[in-house]
Amino acid sequence: MKKVALTAVAVLGLGLAACQNNAADNNAANETAVENNAEADVNAATNDAATSADAALNAASNAVEDAGNAVDNAGDALENAADNAAH
Repeated sequence: MKKVALTAVAVLGLGLAACQNNAADNNAANETAVENNAEADVNAATNDAATSADAALNAASNAVEDAGNAVDNAGDALENAADNAAH
């Protein structure tokens, strides 16, 4: 009978040891997951903003170049008109 009682106590002891509280570990894992997701969101937003800014700068650069070409073309047209009028 003592052997059965000792065996039962040993089994219960092992069962209790296996059920130890790991809430701190779970909380740390959850916090890490939240931080990783937040970092991913910030990186995505930063990349989107950088891409949008780059596109806006390209569009502005193209507009300035187009304006310069228009001025050159107007100057050429005026020069051609003056040449034609002189001949």
